Amino acid sequence: MGSPNGGIIGVVNPTSFGKCTVTSVTSSTPAFAFQPGTRLVSAAVVAGGGAGAGGPGNYTGGGGGAGGLRTCSSFPVCGASIPITIGAGGAGTNSGSAVPGSDSIFSTITSKGGGGGVSTAGTGGPGGSGGGGGQSPPGAGGTGNSPPVSPSQGNDGGASRGGGGGAGAVGASGGTPTPGAAGIGGAGSDITPIFGPGLPNSGVYAGGGGGSSSGPCGSGKPGGVGGGGNGATYPGTTGGTAGTANTGGGGGANAAFDGDGFNGGSGIVIVKELNKASGSWPLRAQFQARKSGTWTDGSVNLGANFDYLVVAGGGGGGNNYTGGGGGAGGYRTSFPGGTKLNLDSGTYPITVGAGGAAGSNGNPSIFSTITSAGGGTADTAGGSGGGAGSVGGSGVTNPAPAGNSPPTSPPQGNPGGSATKTGPANGGFAAAGGGGSGGAGSNSPGSPGVAGAVAQPGGPGGPGSTNSITNSPVTYAGGGGGGGWCACGANTPFNGGAGGPGGGGAGTGAGPAGTPGVAGTVNTGGGGGGSSKDNPGPTDGGAAGGSGIVVVRAPSARTFTVSPGTNTSTTLPAPAGGCKVATFTVSGDLTIS
Repeated sequence: MGSPNGGIIGVVNPTSFGKCTVTSVTSSTPAFAFQPGTRLVSAAVVAGGGAGAGGPGNYTGGGGGAGGLRTCSSFPVCGASIPITIGAGGAGTNSGSAVPGSDSIFSTITSKGGGGGVSTAGTGGPGGSGGGGGQSPPGAGGTGNSPPVSPSQGNDGGASRGGGGGAGAVGASGGTPTPGAAGIGGAGSDITPIFGPGLPNSGVYAGGGGGSSSGPCGSGKPGGVGGGGNGATYPGTTGGTAGTANTGGGGGANAAFDGDGFNGGSGIVIVKELNKASGSWPLRAQFQARKSGTWTDGSVNLGANFDYLVVAGGGGGGNNYTGGGGGAGGYRTSFPGGTKLNLDSGTYPITVGAGGAAGSNGNPSIFSTITSAGGGTADTAGGSGGGAGSVGGSGVTNPAPAGNSPPTSPPQGNPGGSATKTGPANGGFAAAGGGGSGGAGSNSPGSPGVAGAVAQPGGPGGPGSTNSITNSPVTYAGGGGGGGWCACGANTPFNGGAGGPGGGGAGTGAGPAGTPGVAGTVNTGGGGGGSSKDNPGPTDGGAAGGSGIVVVRAPSARTFTVSPGTNTSTTLPAPAGGCKVATFTVSGDLTIS
C-alpha cells in the first residue's frame, strides 16, 4: 500500500501556497475566504480607537486611546473561511467620560477597543491603549494593554489633559514641563516589516489622540502617528480631528464649552496568506497547485545587493503663536558603506512621502522593508523632531521634541531644539529650529525680555546630510527654522531662524518688515519654517515641509523599469562602472530584472 505522503519518511511539514497575498479588511464580514492553497497566514488585528474628551461644562481634557494592535505569524487556517469583526471607533459625546472603541476579532485573536479620554477629574478609560486623564484636579491616564496580553497590545494614556496611549508609546501627560499644556498622543506601530510596503496609512496604526487645554497654553496637541486625531485649540473646535478611519487611532479632545469630543477611528484587520514549502511535493500536490494557480510565482533571487536612499516628507512649521520649525523627514540610506538590500526580481511599490502642511507632520517614504518616518511639526516627535514653540511663564522651558521616532539603527534623524522664556511678561517668545538628519535643531535664543521694544530671531534648523548615491553630492533632510518674535509692534524686523542645509525652510520673521516663512524644498524632506508673532498683532503662519525622495542603485547587470514617467532610471558613467540608478520623486513602481 502506498504512503499518503508519496513515500517520504519523516515529520509532515505542511505547505501553504498563499502567494504572499495581502488583504486589508475594513468592514466586518461573516466569512472571509482564503485562497484554496492557503494553510498559514500572518495577521494584524487593530481595534477601534476611543473617543476624545468633551464637556459637560469643561473646555478641555484627554485624548482617546488607540485600539489594541495584535499580530500573529504562521497562524493555521486550513484553507477555510472565517468571520472577521472590525471594531468601530468610540463616538464623541459631551458626557465627561468618552466612549471607548469596540473590539476587532480574527479567529481566536481579539484586540481590545481603545479607552475614552476624560474631561472631568477622573482617570482615562482603560482599553487596548488607555485614554488621556481628566483636567482638574489632575486625573491619571487610563491603563493600556487591558485586558493584558503578551506581547502587549498597547500603552497607557497620559495624565492631566494627556494624550491617549498608542500601540508604540504611552500618551504624553499634560502640564509637563509647561504648566497647563495638554499632552501629545502616543505613537502607533509600523507593521510593514511583517506585511511589506503598500499598506493603507503607510502601514502605521493605532496612534493615540491628542489632548486639549484652555488658557494661555490652549493649543491642542497632535495625535500620535498612526491615525491619532488632534486635540482642538481653545476656545472651540479649531484644529480638532477624529481618529483616522481604519487605523484604530484615538480621537482628539475638544476645547469647546459643552462640546462633543472627536470620534475614534475604526479598526482594521490585515491578512497575509503565506507561501511555505515542505521541501518536496508529491506529484499530485504539485499538479493541483498549478491547476488552482497557487504554485510559486517564479521570482528569482538575483544574487545582487541594492543600495537605497529613503527620505520622508518634512514636517510643516508650527502654526500657533510663535511656532517651531518643522523637523526633517526621516533619512535612511545604505550608501556608502551601510547594509544593502538583497532583493528578488519583480515589481516593488514605492511611496514618496508628502511634506506636512503647516502644523502637520510629514508623511513616510517606503521602499521594500525600509520605512522612513515623516518629520515632526512643532512640539512633535518624528523622523527628526520639530522645534519647540513658544512657552508661557518666565523660566519655563518647552523641551526638545525627539527625533529618530520610531527608532531605527542607524538613527534616521535628530531632535528639534528647545525653547525657554526668560524675563518679564513680554520677553522671550521666539521658537526653536527643527531637527535635521545631520544634527539637532538650535534652541530659541531666549531673552531677558524688556516690555515695550523687545524682539528676537528664531532658532536655526538642524543640518541635513550629503549623499552621492546618484553620483552627484546632494544634501537632504535639513530642519526648518523657528519663528521670530516681536513685542509691541517694534519697528526693527527680526527674522525667523535659518533653515538647515538640505532643504530646510527659514522661519517667519517678526515685525512689520519681517520676512515670510519658507517651505521645505521639494524632494529633499526639508522641514518648513515656523510661524511668527507680533505682540500685539497677528500670527503669521508657518510653512509646509518639503516632499521626500527614494533612490535605488544596483550593479550594472541589473535592469530597472520605473513608473510613472516623472520618475527616472539612468546608467551612471565611469567611475561608477555603469551602475543603474532609479530616482523616485513621486510614488510609483520599480520593476527589477
